[in-house]
Amino acid sequence: MANILVLYYSRGGHTAHISRAIAEQIQSKGDHCDVVNLQDKAPIEWSKYQAVALGACVLYGSYHKSVFEFVRENQQYLSQLPNSFFCVNVVARNPEKRIPENNKYLQKFLTLSEWQPQDVKIIAGKVDYPSWPWYDSLMIRLIMKMTDGPTDPTAIIDYTDWNDVKVYADHIAKLATVVPA
Repeated sequence: MANILVLYYSRGGHTAHISRAIAEQIQSKGDHCDVVNLQDKAPIEWSKYQAVALGACVLYGSYHKSVFEFVRENQQYLSQLPNSFFCVNVVARNPEKRIPENNKYLQKFLTLSEWQPQDVKIIAGKVDYPSWPWYDSLMIRLIMKMTDGPTDPTAIIDYTDWNDVKVYADHIAKLATVVPA
């Protein structure tokens, strides 16, 4: 039985939901999975894990600074384990933007991050205008208008392919069987 760590940064809760779904799928196959919110700043006992996945959402074209701070402080540990990074963004509602080379937000992470993950995944996020602060809702609606996305202020649209999230979770579990070089 593998012990896997899923770390995440979530602003509105959707990346947290995806992270829990990943853990549930991993556990349904008999492995153990801990899910840790980066904002909790909980100490991590890295030696007990056989693989790690780090997920972060994109807002206004970037990641929260705490994601890069965590990576900078823990890149040695992240790199010592089989690892993956998953990026959650609404632009991935378009299938071509789920390809790593075509997703500027994933490419931005890889350029700015001191840690270079062995594996990457792009997961389409969720539009939830009613739950967002008015300024986020307004700004994102303007961005969506420019990118032919939904602009109805009452829209709640989950673009996440939950079956693909399960496939990704199975992939992370397989990473735990890989012996690091």
